[in-house]
Amino acid sequence: MTTLDYDLPPGLTVTADGPVRTVLIDRPTELNAVNADVHRALAEVWRHLAADTAAGAVVLTGAGRAFSAGGDLDWITGFLDDPVARDESIREGAQIIEELLRFPLPVIAAVNGAAVGLGASIAVLCDIVLMSERAYLADPHVAVGLVAGDGGAAFWPLLTPILRTREYLFTGDRIDAATAVQVGLASWTVAADALVEEALALAHRLAAQPAEALRGTKRVVNMYLSHALAGPMQAGFAAEVVSMRTEAHRDRLRALRRRS
Repeated sequence: MTTLDYDLPPGLTVTADGPVRTVLIDRPTELNAVNADVHRALAEVWRHLAADTAAGAVVLTGAGRAFSAGGDLDWITGFLDDPVARDESIREGAQIIEELLRFPLPVIAAVNGAAVGLGASIAVLCDIVLMSERAYLADPHVAVGLVAGDGGAAFWPLLTPILRTREYLFTGDRIDAATAVQVGLASWTVAADALVEEALALAHRLAAQPAEALRGTKRVVNMYLSHALAGPMQAGFAAEVVSMRTEAHRDRLRALRRRS
């Protein structure tokens, strides 16, 4: 594989294998927790990939043993006293979702481990979601005093029954790989040691499909999703901003920070 220079902030690496691009969330020591640099890179990378005329499909995965453990606690705790950074994170969060929905090429998530919070949101927003048998999804926004505004509350009800969505979002409980497939949050499970290989093989298969037919089909499907998400997503981000200002969130976040 060849590493591509997309001039992205650190923490996200893009490599090429023929027409397939692999986007690697690359902070393995921190379980690929999303800090300011990774958040900005996730907002910017899709335009670079869309402009890459040699690209035909994308695999998104994490380095090491996690897909992404969600927001980096140091970064998120900084929002308590920095409303400018907080508001910028919300703007970028909306951009990540919008760019993923607009992105013309098929994106395969290879969920190799924990996919938590934003990690779960970006995994589920991919076109095909392969999960290691050891992986799980979780959205613990409510447990830390936040509205699940960056994807979960708006997007999950389109994929899985609302009763299950409420349960998972209200509790923040882990959703193992088999259950994620059963309820419609993942495509299928794969043995951990075969995950990336299978994701790349599928990506090469999709990259070999007639390009205009594939892109047009994705555009129509995602047009439906974009229309369905327009109102809930705006409401979700607005509600998340309000919840970021509450004492309950401040207390939960500081308690987490002390335990880390």
